[in-house]
Amino acid sequence: MRNLTDKDIADMIGAEFTPDDNDTRKRVRGELKLSRRIPQQSQIPSHVTLDLHMYTIEQAWGEIMLIAKSGAKSATIITGASGILKIKFQEWVRDSVLSPYIISCTPLNNGSFGVKFRKVNDNVYDPVQ
Repeated sequence: MRNLTDKDIADMIGAEFTPDDNDTRKRVRGELKLSRRIPQQSQIPSHVTLDLHMYTIEQAWGEIMLIAKSGAKSATIITGASGILKIKFQEWVRDSVLSPYIISCTPLNNGSFGVKFRKVNDNVYDPVQ
């Protein structure tokens, strides 16, 4: 958060602002609650559905890792009934850096999986894996 200048404060209150001294400046900033930082509410969905049809292997990997690191609790991953993404997804769940993020992965039907994720601390997607 950037520090506000006297001009910024004057623009906010709509009048000319000339503080008499530091005490007045501190009082005005306190009344306007400028010393407090407003936390941003993150909107993390509890369940996500991801359809991987028409995705490349790299795109699918990136999207799955993004969901795993986002903090979502569960996901429905649709890989399709046949094809490389169904095979790759099952490999990633078992034997990749994705596996520590997963609590369970169950087939829902022939082309989709229900996945439950562990709570993670890092919410940053790192595409170089």
